[in-house]
Amino acid sequence: MFRPLAVFLFKILGWKVIDHRPPGLRQCIYVVAPHTSNWDFPLGLMARSYGRLENARYMAKAELFKPPFGWIFKVTGGVPVDRGKSAHIVDQMAAYFRNDPDFAIGIAPEGTRKYVAKWKTGFWHIARKAEVPLILTSFDYGRKQVIFREPYMVGDDVEKEMAWIQEYFTQFKGKNERPTAP
Repeated sequence: MFRPLAVFLFKILGWKVIDHRPPGLRQCIYVVAPHTSNWDFPLGLMARSYGRLENARYMAKAELFKPPFGWIFKVTGGVPVDRGKSAHIVDQMAAYFRNDPDFAIGIAPEGTRKYVAKWKTGFWHIARKAEVPLILTSFDYGRKQVIFREPYMVGDDVEKEMAWIQEYFTQFKGKNERPTAP
């Protein structure tokens, strides 16, 4: 999507983008939550254009990349993920970061639009292995805001950091009402 169109749509729909990312940030993982609706996809594409994140790709279940609509996900930056197998996704994503100095990816840690009590930790492990920061990114339908938080480098304690990250996202309202973890 083109930036002028995204800016126009955000304006007429009453949405704002709050961006705390530093200028020149190239590699990162956008941790996007809450993920409660199919509407998160077009909102994410608009936010990507608005925020000039042309290099940002996103992970999505491999089933979405099949005909007849799979081409849409490919041309919009999708990276298919087989969620049913141990596919060494952490190693694959770390390799993308090693091989492309402009690589960035968006990941919904809930892994689904349904409520889950425990989020997937793959994004944390990818960030640690690739040595790239996380950008906590919220789609807050309650306030009509997309918020890009400042970069955060993960440490050594996955449980502690996951608890903090999940708690951070509880302040935001998804499109569809449902409990948010924890």
